[in-house]
Amino acid sequence: MGTSEAVLQFVYGAGHHIFSSHPCFSYSDLKFPFKLRVKCKRSRALGSMQMVKCSGVQQICTRIHCFNGLGHVSVLGSAAANRVKLLGCKCEQAESVSDMTTEDGNAKWLMNGTNTLDANGAVKMPHILKFEEDVQHSKEENDGLTSNGTVRQQKESLMTNGVVGTSRDTTGKVHVDSIEDEAWDLLRDSVVYYCGSPVGTIAANDPTSSNVLNYDQVFIRDFIPSGIAFLLKGEYDIVRNFLLHTLQLQSWEKTMDCHSPGQGLMPTSFKVRTVPQDVDPSATEEVLDPDFGEAAIGRVAPVDSGLWWIILLRAYGKGSGDLSVQERIDVQTGIKMILKLCLADGFDMFPTLLVTDGSCMIDRRMGIHGHPLEIQALFYSALLCAREMLAPEDGSADLIRALNNRLVALSFHIREYYWIDLRKLNEIYRYKTEEYSYDAVNKFNIYPDQISPWLVEWMPNQGGFLIGNLQPAHMDFRFFSLGNIWSAVSGLATIDQSHAILDLIEAKWADLVADMPLKICYPALEGQEWQIITGSDPKNTPWSYHNGGSWPTLLWQLTVASIKMSRPDIATRAVKVAEKHISRDKWPEYYDTKKGRFIGKQARLFQTWSIAGYLVAKLLLADPYAAKMLITEEDSELVNAFSCMISANPRRKRGRKNLKETYIV
Repeated sequence: MGTSEAVLQFVYGAGHHIFSSHPCFSYSDLKFPFKLRVKCKRSRALGSMQMVKCSGVQQICTRIHCFNGLGHVSVLGSAAANRVKLLGCKCEQAESVSDMTTEDGNAKWLMNGTNTLDANGAVKMPHILKFEEDVQHSKEENDGLTSNGTVRQQKESLMTNGVVGTSRDTTGKVHVDSIEDEAWDLLRDSVVYYCGSPVGTIAANDPTSSNVLNYDQVFIRDFIPSGIAFLLKGEYDIVRNFLLHTLQLQSWEKTMDCHSPGQGLMPTSFKVRTVPQDVDPSATEEVLDPDFGEAAIGRVAPVDSGLWWIILLRAYGKGSGDLSVQERIDVQTGIKMILKLCLADGFDMFPTLLVTDGSCMIDRRMGIHGHPLEIQALFYSALLCAREMLAPEDGSADLIRALNNRLVALSFHIREYYWIDLRKLNEIYRYKTEEYSYDAVNKFNIYPDQISPWLVEWMPNQGGFLIGNLQPAHMDFRFFSLGNIWSAVSGLATIDQSHAILDLIEAKWADLVADMPLKICYPALEGQEWQIITGSDPKNTPWSYHNGGSWPTLLWQLTVASIKMSRPDIATRAVKVAEKHISRDKWPEYYDTKKGRFIGKQARLFQTWSIAGYLVAKLLLADPYAAKMLITEEDSELVNAFSCMISANPRRKRGRKNLKETYIV
């Protein structure tokens, strides 16, 4: 058999699912002087696939490409090979193409599960299967039509009336099943493919918007509800592909104005671009193009991307039962790189992460720089998830020790100093200032005049919440929904505090939920405060976007918290509010006004995480046990350590207490 035929048989046969994975790439502590592009080459007529394997002698990566009727093996030149060598190839070394099989540990994840055979017993390619499915789907639609096109007429009628995907009976009641079906259709339409396999979902698919900006990219944080929806539906491939392809991007060079951040940084988003090949302009290649903040508005690096990635990785293992992904060497290395970046020593005296403004879901200037609650809740959750997934080995001992110390210190700090209820508010109101002592009550020198009149009137008798930020002489008393809800989900808040957060949401339903769940923060910045803090941001005007806007995607986080606290009725009630008009409004990104009555003035329609957030909420309410993949619980050691710290708190008792372990608060 000739070389071309051998390569074609391998690619179309057992190895058809191995493409563009770079499974041999791992990470070193070196700063990469080049930007490696993950590619999948293809011709005009046929999608191609790429495999990277390291030669056992020279460690030169060999790329195998499949074209329409032709197969060839291309070996990187010595200069390129030297650059690739910096990545530290750790896959099994093979002397020939035949040594690579589907049992290879680093290639195993690329199996897309599409082992469909044709009449001759040959493996069907993904694009062929997709074509056949489209033909069959079209045939079924045509068969379903009556002679006068009734189905099509009904569909066009619904679109004309602005209720695509929904139907109403004579009483005007919306059929929920139709909303869910529409949501699934829209979610699947948003899927992005790379080399023939799904790797994520775009941020929005709004046909009414002429200015796409970066809404056609796959955002890490935006994909989380999409990924969870697919996990709950039993569609695991897209989540696995997303996790591993974004992991590859973690090792890219990240430079802005000659400065490079830590290697553990995950991208904000990535885009699949099709570009002409350098060698053969008649053919094209697909390239993953990540954005680490170099192109983002404000040029802010995404602190939350790596934290969400770890949370989704754990959810994938629990939801699919496939633990082989998190056990991979490159995945273990990726987890450690994120942890080392987050746990690095600095000048800060607090265990909370110090970040700039706009480094999370609120990605514009909103006065959250410092130690915002959202980042701390995700940080705590990611630490617990990482500890659960890290393989026990000698090289991880110091990292796990630092992780445990940080968990205890972080939980103590947030529970003790961020919590506020009516009693605590009264205590702050009576604070003395300028205290210089180890047993000071007002440790952060908070001035009582910072308490806004709205908070005194707004705080219910039953309930409380974690404030948005804490710094010397500054407490941000705004209620931030995601930070509080995820604190309950992750266990950062105590059981009593978690119930109190849900109590407050119920007590202030008219403010936080109203006509569309859920306010991203409350209240909005207005007047001179808005001008100073946001810089007169025209997008974050009062009660719009991040400044008090209502975000339907937060439904899924609220649902997880409600299920964990055995209060699913809260989520059920919120979902019913959303179902009244979210489909009719074409799934906006956010809503404006105090009550969330208007579609946001700059909101994208058919926003993917609004769609996915609704689906996850519905799926979890139908199967509450599935929420276990997202919920983290404290272990007994952490609880005991926290109790020791409470009893040793200088505010209650001066002097040191002999402890088995010392935790820095």
